[in-house]
Amino acid sequence: MKSSLAFDRFGAGASAGGLAYSTALHERGGLSRREFLKSATVWATAAGGAEALLAADSVTPKPKVLVGAHPWVYAATQPNYDITPVLPQIFPDMQYAGLDAIELMHTALRPNDAVERIGELSQKHRLPVIGTSFGGAMWDRAQQSAVLEDAELVITRLAKLGGRTLGTSVGQAPKKKTEDQLNAQAEVLRKIIALGQKHGVVLNLHNHTYEVADNLHDLKGTLARIPSVKLGPDLNWLVRGGVDPVAFIRQYYKPIVFLHLRDQTKDGRWSEALGEGDMDYAAIAKALRVAGFQGDAVIELAHERDFKPTRPLRESLKLSREFVRRVLGY
Repeated sequence: MKSSLAFDRFGAGASAGGLAYSTALHERGGLSRREFLKSATVWATAAGGAEALLAADSVTPKPKVLVGAHPWVYAATQPNYDITPVLPQIFPDMQYAGLDAIELMHTALRPNDAVERIGELSQKHRLPVIGTSFGGAMWDRAQQSAVLEDAELVITRLAKLGGRTLGTSVGQAPKKKTEDQLNAQAEVLRKIIALGQKHGVVLNLHNHTYEVADNLHDLKGTLARIPSVKLGPDLNWLVRGGVDPVAFIRQYYKPIVFLHLRDQTKDGRWSEALGEGDMDYAAIAKALRVAGFQGDAVIELAHERDFKPTRPLRESLKLSREFVRRVLGY
């Protein structure tokens, strides 16, 4: 009754003013998006309908797609793929390239001083830690305890660094996974998802070729058991697994919250930088726009063992970042 009386007394002008006030407060950070839309609904309804509400929603900027990078290309040349010794190179390189954030490899979080050391590098180079890749033989019941113990350590330390994503690989079995192995895999994933939720970290399923081979046998097996799981497809591994990334995005766009971006030439070899290969990223960009993708996009360069670089890695990262901005619009 009080709201009706207020409107009768002050008229539509007051409602428009209330909407403007809510908008200004939201833009200054005083209202969350949910709180803003709730208050905007009240004022817009009082003022006479959907047009005012649409105007209110239009002032809210769409979430920015964060563009980061994964350090695999550095790890590939290190003993045991351990990036710990080269982290002091990786952070300034990625800052130079203009990236928004870094996605770590989970092995870098295992040393006891990892949080302090990585945190100092992150602050010094103004490069936030968005998350980490993670993997284990989740299908193998004999290894489940070790995988879960590792996940708890990694997620706990990642959260302390402000990370919020866990790009998860479920592990490759010697043969096509059985129903029992897929069941075991799902059991571990559920536990890791729950652990992540306690720390504000969202698990997404990363894929290599084995997850999408045999008509997506592995991935479909997980989705059948955990329909709500989020996806973080590696678009180049999709290509190498015989899957059209555009078709994949069109079919699975709803749970996709994360992307790994890489490129390859027509002969199947990885290009030095993103955009120097022959993958149709213009078509991919269109599919992502149609899907309304608002997740995170991470560049993950990789090179064949016999590849000889023509430039420093930081320059390839910079070229890749510029390509993402130019072609994908992020």
